[in-house]
Amino acid sequence: MGVPSGKARIEKAALLGYPGVPFVGPRRTDRETRTMQMTPQVRKILSWYESDNPGTKANLARILMHGKLAGTGRLVILPVDQGFEHGPARSFAVNAAAYDPHYHFQLAIDAGLSAYASVLGMMEAGADTFAGQIPTILKVNSSNSLASAKDQAVTASVGDALRLGCSAIGFTIYPGSDDAFAMMEEIRELAEEAKSVGLAVVIWSYPRGGTLSKEGETAMDICAYAAHMAALLGAHIIKVKPPTSFLEQPEAKKVYEKEKIDISTLSARIAHVMQSCFAGRRLVVFSGGAAKDLDGIVGEAREIYKGGGTGLIIGRNSFQRKREEALKMLEQIVGIFGGRG
Repeated sequence: MGVPSGKARIEKAALLGYPGVPFVGPRRTDRETRTMQMTPQVRKILSWYESDNPGTKANLARILMHGKLAGTGRLVILPVDQGFEHGPARSFAVNAAAYDPHYHFQLAIDAGLSAYASVLGMMEAGADTFAGQIPTILKVNSSNSLASAKDQAVTASVGDALRLGCSAIGFTIYPGSDDAFAMMEEIRELAEEAKSVGLAVVIWSYPRGGTLSKEGETAMDICAYAAHMAALLGAHIIKVKPPTSFLEQPEAKKVYEKEKIDISTLSARIAHVMQSCFAGRRLVVFSGGAAKDLDGIVGEAREIYKGGGTGLIIGRNSFQRKREEALKMLEQIVGIFGGRG
């Protein structure tokens, strides 16, 4: 085999990105360049996680540097764990294509989302076909509507997440429930293991059970408290519901009124949740919740963006729509969090 010519060596060096060598091939688009090169905003976010190893930070960066929002510090994630939570017909019958696990991977990829989150069986069903095409988050505990306990079973492991090429594990806690302390102990152990092998940790923090009223599950003081608990448990990304202006705890209500904490608008309440997560030094995504019309979803997304929320994690409102309708809606949501909405 002959020695490459000088021109060939230069072209190869340029393609590999060596400094001082002019690029001679096709130019990357702005989006491709942004995806390849970490932005100052992402570097700043990674600096918040001072105890984490390079593996965990690399996986966080994969999520933050993927999709149409790559490099912005904002996230839109597709979660599909509703089969466990509500059963197949309630989850997928309205859009029968969604019974196929591949449908959800492809929807998240085609919409240019930041990541796809799901449970073990769904992830295994598409792991090979979609390997490397989108960052994934393995939900490692789940509940179901046949049970009455406010608790979740551990249904997957850190080893499963590694085997499936995931960037993070996801775990739900129910602050307020009789089983909350056991759930917190479970995620402490799982998070320690995940971080030790370079995975990020996402905590779904959903208050319920115990002495909480139904209205209290989304109360301002309770949502901020739940988000703060997730941060205290070591979450890199926190998922909570958008809070209402209701205040559940009498002692907390006195503080909110005395300190004149603004909770008059959704954007103000989002800002307070972010403040409660280490003064905004943690990533917080807000759930899409029950089915809404397009105006309701878009309006809520704008308020979350205005309040400084990291983004939206939107499941049923995505996959229960027909594919083309879902893609148009997600494009609009991504545009909002990209500052174009």
